[in-house]
Amino acid sequence: MKPDALVVGAGVIGLTSAVRLLEHGWRVRLWSADDPRRLTSAVAAALWYPYRIAPAERVHRWARATYERYLHLAGDPSTGVRLASATELWRTTPSELWADPLFADVPRHPAPSRPPYTGALRLRLPVAETPRHLPWLWRRFYALGGRFERRWVAHLEEALAAAELVVLAAGLGAGALVGDATLVPVRGQVVRVANPGLEEVWLDLDPPEPGAVTYVVPRRDDVVLGGTAEEGRADTTADLAQTAAIRARCAALEPRLAAAPMLGVEVGLRPVRPAVRLEAEDHGGTRLVHNYGHGGAGWTVAWGSADEVVALALR
Repeated sequence: MKPDALVVGAGVIGLTSAVRLLEHGWRVRLWSADDPRRLTSAVAAALWYPYRIAPAERVHRWARATYERYLHLAGDPSTGVRLASATELWRTTPSELWADPLFADVPRHPAPSRPPYTGALRLRLPVAETPRHLPWLWRRFYALGGRFERRWVAHLEEALAAAELVVLAAGLGAGALVGDATLVPVRGQVVRVANPGLEEVWLDLDPPEPGAVTYVVPRRDDVVLGGTAEEGRADTTADLAQTAAIRARCAALEPRLAAAPMLGVEVGLRPVRPAVRLEAEDHGGTRLVHNYGHGGAGWTVAWGSADEVVALALR
């Protein structure tokens, strides 16, 4: 029997780490200071796309492993994961496509572009529909014997005293626990509207407006419209002007969105640092695995980074 493990943080990074440890035989507790339904992971469009995350070599490995996991999950409708046709638009064609090192064996095709765009790429990307996939993940966690507790960790020593293996996956909260000043919030606001019959994902992640990104991610019951990327801004109050701007940009990509009834506005804070911190260190008899700083790509690398958590725990 493996020793007890404690995961601090219940976003997608912490939850998938907990599930993978449970699958490998650990007894796992999961602590979160906040309601998991209100975390940034629940706000996200959860499109598989490596956005604002480094270092490239490790990210590619984690992202590919996560992609393969989503391909498997997409075969079961109860998981809430599906494959969607996606079109990425560029104003300036990049010299190297982000997909090249990840998808040497996966078809992707140039797509027609229109002004102001100079190029486009079409491929199929996984979408984890969070209203359905997060409950599935929690059911998996509990079915494997995981235990959850709403608990605030004021000092890292509290966690280190509670288990022989501790995984710090608290997103922005990890910064205060370990004194990491390189971890900064990048605010993201999204708008949810009723789905007028859309299936295609649209991406324009380099618009001319500062602090803006544009994406349209249809789901079964709604469409997630994005968004913003404001580094250093940490408030989670909806900005009415941004809501209007997001809707206008997305309607320019897909005109049927202009009249779609609005269902809600959500704000989350991406935990961004120069590079993901995924490493282990020993504190007396406790192994501490840092697993935070995944920026805007937590859903893209979650399963791959969770696999590395297991490897570090076993080392």
